[in-house]
Amino acid sequence: MSKDQDEGFEDILAELDREEARVKIRMEMRRFGKPTTVIEGITMSDKDLHELNSKMKRALATGGTVKDGIMILQGDHRESAAKMLKENGFSEGSIEII
Repeated sequence: MSKDQDEGFEDILAELDREEARVKIRMEMRRFGKPTTVIEGITMSDKDLHELNSKMKRALATGGTVKDGIMILQGDHRESAAKMLKENGFSEGSIEII
């Protein structure tokens, strides 16, 4: 298999993972009563997850990080995060807001 075919195959697998992923978005209260949005269940490579996290932080004008495959955003951005995930190829039925 050539390198181009291999990359195309990985793109197809990534798209299928997005469609079948069970993404959970919830709010947690952290130190000093500060709200944070926690997004888990996204099956992506670490590089892609960090890129998505950076894109979301810029769009939402907030800070955040990725730890152990879980995205954490500062503030309560559950609805906005769900909307952005839909725009990035995740199906509406696979996103659960808690």
